[in-house]
Parts: sequence; structure tokens; C-alpha cells
Amino acid sequence: MTSPVALIAEDEPLLADALRAMLAQAWPELQMLPVAPDGTSAIAAIARSQPDVVFLDISMPGATGIEVAQACARLSRPPQIVFVTAFDRFALEAFDAAAVDYLLKPVAPERLARTVARVRERLAAPTGDTLSKLLTTLRTHLDAGEGRQPEASGAGQVNQNGQHPREYLQFVRASVRDEIRIVPVEEICFFEAADKYVVVATVEGDLLIRTSLRELLPQLDPSRFWQVHRSTVVNVGEVVSAQHTPLGRLTLKLKRRKDRVAVSRQYAHLFRQM
Repeated sequence: MTSPVALIAEDEPLLADALRAMLAQAWPELQMLPVAPDGTSAIAAIARSQPDVVFLDISMPGATGIEVAQACARLSRPPQIVFVTAFDRFALEAFDAAAVDYLLKPVAPERLARTVARVRERLAAPTGDTLSKLLTTLRTHLDAGEGRQPEASGAGQVNQNGQHPREYLQFVRASVRDEIRIVPVEEICFFEAADKYVVVATVEGDLLIRTSLRELLPQLDPSRFWQVHRSTVVNVGEVVSAQHTPLGRLTLKLKRRKDRVAVSRQYAHLFRQM
């Protein structure tokens, strides 16, 4: 089996070198093409070498990362796209539309490791319509102008019959202080209502989204996220055990958080056999 090939398109040499070095650690068998220093040379290199994955900066001279992705869509074998951004709006919309992943500058090694895992999974079982869906959604946002930006995002999928099944959130756009983060739902331990906001509890800390739990709940996959209290929805994959307190209240012990999540009587039946 041939080793996968990657291209980095980045106009800042230091950032390109740093990403290249981290990829060598995270994915040793990955073959790296010479870095493309601008969008125009990236388009030419991708057409010529047909890499398996491209790490695309968004703001580049010659052609933007979005324009490079559009050029990739015309290829017979488009590469997997990973956007690299410093909170560029269109990069976030691209991620919403089912790009393999995005990376924030400066790139963190642990975050890159998760990206590598996702790309490897896609290469092992590629979905041919990922890039076309990405670009279609980008064009929709561009045509619509500055409309309301959703707090949470899902990725459309097409089943074998060509129909669109019910879509659930795959990523949540949440804030902490003056920073916006894109959080894959599998990294969320629980959601908790707090006035007009919802707290997004992750391993790395708490973030906020400006929505109500009532609005959020129908967008979550019910096989993954269970409501356990009027103000709390838990990622059931994070639950280790259910325990009763001395006062008879039921609480959940989680794998990756020290918090105990309270379960109301209305939902206690969900954990009777745990």
C-alpha cells in the first residue's frame, strides 16, 4: 500500500515549517510535497501531483484557500481538505459544511493528532461527495451575504438511496472569553442551561453558546445525548456509572470530568440497570 501524500499551502514560511515538522511526528509515513507559498502555486501543485490531503491556509496571495478548494472540486480525484485559519469567517463555514477538519493557528500538536486520525479514517473509507457538499454550502453562504450565523453546525450526509436522513450536530461553535472555538460533539461531556446561554462542558473547560437548551436538544443525536435533567443533557458515552447520594439523589460519574451530573427523578429510569 502506497504512503499517502500531502501538500501544505501556506504563505508564512515559519508556520509552514512548524506544521510540516508536527506532521512528521504525528504521521511519520506521510509523504510531504514542497510547500506551496501561495494559492496559485497550490492549484498547480495539486493538479500535477494529486495529493491525498491538502492543508490549506485561507488567506493567501494569488488565490484564497476557498478558491483552491473550488479548483480541487474539478479534479477527478479531489484531495481531502483541512483548512488552516485564524478565525476567518469562510473557513468556519467550510468546516460547518463537512470539511475533514480545520486547524487554528498556531497549530497545537494534540489538535493535529485528532485531525490526522480523521483524515486517515476518510482515506480508508472516502466519501466522494464531501468536497462538493463543502463548496455548495460555501456558495450558499457567499450568495446569502451576512446572514445570521448559527451557533452549532451539522454536516449533511447522503444515504445509499440518495436521500438525506435526519441531520444532527457534529460540531458546536462556542465562545470562551473573546475566543470562538469549534468543538466536535464527541468531545463534549455535557450541556447545562445557564440563563440565556448553554454551558458546553468539555475536558479542556467550559464554553458558552447563545441558545436555549430547548432549541439545542432536537439538534442532538438522541443515541449519543440524553437529557437527564430539565437543565442538563449528557453525552452518554462519557458516563461511567450512576450512583445515589446519601440523600437519595442520583448522580452520574463521568470519564473525563470531575463534575457529578445530577439526574432528576423524571429521567432516573434511564440508569436503573447501570
